[in-house]
Amino acid sequence: MRQGKRDRFMSFSLTYSTMFNPPEEMHARFDAAAARLRPALGARHDLFIGGEDVATPVYATLASPVDRALHLGDFAVAETSHVEQAVAAARAAFDGWRHTPAKDRMAILRRAADIIEQRVYEMSAAVALEVGKNRMEALGEVQETADFFRHYCADFEANGAFDRRLPNDPLDGWVSTNRSVMKPHGVWAVIVPFNFPFALAGGPVAAALVTGNTVVHKGAPSTPWSGRMLAECLRDAGLPHGVFNDLGGGSDAVGKALVAHPQVGGVTFTGSHEAGMAIQRQMIGGAWPKPVIAEMGGKNSCYVSRHADLDRAVLGISRSAFGLSGQKCSALSRVYADAEIAEELVARLKVQIESLVVGNPLDRAVYMGPVATEEAYQRYKGLLPELAGHGGEIVTGGRSLAEGALAGGYFVAPTLVTAPKDHPLFQREMFLPVLMLATVRDGDEAMAEINASPLGLTAGVYGNDEEVASFLDRVEAGVTYVNRPQGATTGAWPGYQPFGGWKGSGNTGVAIASFYYLARYMREQSQTVVE
Repeated sequence: MRQGKRDRFMSFSLTYSTMFNPPEEMHARFDAAAARLRPALGARHDLFIGGEDVATPVYATLASPVDRALHLGDFAVAETSHVEQAVAAARAAFDGWRHTPAKDRMAILRRAADIIEQRVYEMSAAVALEVGKNRMEALGEVQETADFFRHYCADFEANGAFDRRLPNDPLDGWVSTNRSVMKPHGVWAVIVPFNFPFALAGGPVAAALVTGNTVVHKGAPSTPWSGRMLAECLRDAGLPHGVFNDLGGGSDAVGKALVAHPQVGGVTFTGSHEAGMAIQRQMIGGAWPKPVIAEMGGKNSCYVSRHADLDRAVLGISRSAFGLSGQKCSALSRVYADAEIAEELVARLKVQIESLVVGNPLDRAVYMGPVATEEAYQRYKGLLPELAGHGGEIVTGGRSLAEGALAGGYFVAPTLVTAPKDHPLFQREMFLPVLMLATVRDGDEAMAEINASPLGLTAGVYGNDEEVASFLDRVEAGVTYVNRPQGATTGAWPGYQPFGGWKGSGNTGVAIASFYYLARYMREQSQTVVE
């Protein structure tokens, strides 16, 4: 996938920005991998603890949101006793891993990146079936994970392993040397949502391992397969036993036991604001505060001014609102359009949205697969009366799709709603393929509405230079995009766009894959030695 790597289409580097025009060979390879995957469906998968497969008393049958009759596999269900086992294994492995020379750690983790890339097509087909994302989104997620491993290895090395010599104390007759050394915390918990079960596991896992921590990973109950595939890549790369442990999908009780475990030194969490804040409070409420890196969702907005290029805006808005069926924390949820162009923008968006193909995400023509869970499917149906209330008008969509080949899955129509600015759904995170649009007088009114949200993850603008400058100066969001047809609020990639939220969307003020991210997984020690 990457430039200079093994693929014959070497000039193509897959990112979320380039995924809209891939080489033909990529489609052929994906189709072949999906065909190879079929006979392997239905297998039994254990937990991975201490370098060993661990059976459990209960296995859960995983069905695809594409077709509930499609049996993906039977996955071990962790209990709280497995939390004890996994943390103990990670703790036992910690001293050996942190004392492994950095170059040797990096060699193992770069080998893991190579293995992920070698298996990218098969694992992407599995992610498409497990989550319901289209083939290019699935390929992007798996490739992004390989890039996370490489990016963090390079970043750790570029920072000199975070070991810095400082000036000697100015003492007569003595030599007093000083150093600043960053050291890992120990066992790091990584708790992952359903929507990016591979990349949002692999990214923080890579950061924790690069910096010398060991890891216990817990995925979402609906997406245990991705975590298991990541475990196999790390195992096959030669990671020592116990350095990475996978508790499968787990339950809320398993997640709570992991966060509460006294041997856990830090937590990376991606999910809802409520759950993230609860973890934060718990981790600072013990005998001493422990670090939490939490990304907690967004209510992402876009302003379209009277000077906007509407061709760009329509593409960028539709891609951000309906990629992965709106189930991205960075998905576009709110559009504020100048009154002068609002009617034309709505008309164009309606045509664009109705051209999106909804169906089996393994099919090349499909842009939007199903929503990932039954809960989301029922929530979408329950939301429809509210969308049409409070002065709202459903312009297109607003229905579930259960006809023909879609009857067995969780398919819904991409939905556009125009509504007054005070419609309650302009403030509620829906995590569904629903886009709200309101009319504003100008950029000042748009900015007031955008910044009124307690969340501040991503935001976009389409306008002229003056409007863009004002937007970038004033917007309260951690990730911003300007005049971007590839996605109005989505598309961050390691090494290109750091990704992190402000306000209620994040708790550190530091973005994923930024210059400052790896340091969050360590703590500083000042060392003064008098010779």
